Amino acid sequence: MKKKVLVFGGAGFLGSYVVNKLLEKGYDVIVPDISTSIYFDSEICVKCDILNRSEVESVISEHIRFIYNFAGFASLDDSGEKPYETVNLNIIGNLNILEACKNKNIERYIYASSAYAMSDKGSFYGISKLASEKLVEEYYKKYNLKYTIIRYGSVYGERDFHNNYIYNLIKKAIEKNIIEHNGDGEEIREYIHAADAAKLSVDIIEDTKFENEHLILTGVEKMKRKELFLMIKEIFNDNIEIIYKNLENQNHYKITPYSFHPSISKKLTANPFIDMGQGILECIKEIHRNKNLEL
Repeated sequence: MKKKVLVFGGAGFLGSYVVNKLLEKGYDVIVPDISTSIYFDSEICVKCDILNRSEVESVISEHIRFIYNFAGFASLDDSGEKPYETVNLNIIGNLNILEACKNKNIERYIYASSAYAMSDKGSFYGISKLASEKLVEEYYKKYNLKYTIIRYGSVYGERDFHNNYIYNLIKKAIEKNIIEHNGDGEEIREYIHAADAAKLSVDIIEDTKFENEHLILTGVEKMKRKELFLMIKEIFNDNIEIIYKNLENQNHYKITPYSFHPSISKKLTANPFIDMGQGILECIKEIHRNKNLEL
């Protein structure tokens, strides 16, 4: 019998990849979200606002075995300007889901956190993620709700979402032949393709060794932002202008998100993984395909 899985926020960027992977592996998937998705059959979507406790309660039945929570405020930059919305969606929304899980036969609760939960950077976004992690841990202590907390790093892919940084970077490069960056380009990231992140996110529920663990999911290669920009420029035969504004950004980390005080997490990497250059080419192809559909 297929195990039932709920993916809150499954119509979003990373959530949609996870839904696809779960379906591919034969799980019975339901997507509670305020939106639907073009990336899977809308019949599996259920209209649900995580701030509406009765709606959340109604989708969590005794038959659900795994619950992913990708819902909430996903943009770090936007969250810096919207503290109330960030805290409300990310913390209270998560609390509503956890509360609805009590006394149900849930095998595991998988919370989509961020590398910024481990950092003094990240503004209200990082704060909301760390607070939500603590709630998840407390529900295990009080109600034995087993969990896995996944701290995602720099995820990218070929799907058009507001919080898909590399896709939007390439899209602007195509439309305006320009890449603008607020910093100096020396910032280091470990990019991971969303398809790789999704595969690992599903592998996690199939192995009990990940129960009650904190995992960090990033790519396997360190890359400076300026190297990413130069890679994109070369792909476009050097017809892209790169502009560095050299502005300080207190919300983003420069080299590492780690601060000494958070709980330790184990790093999980994809093997094999999607090559960065190939991933960028897929983004370019999808952007051109979408532009042709609009014409």
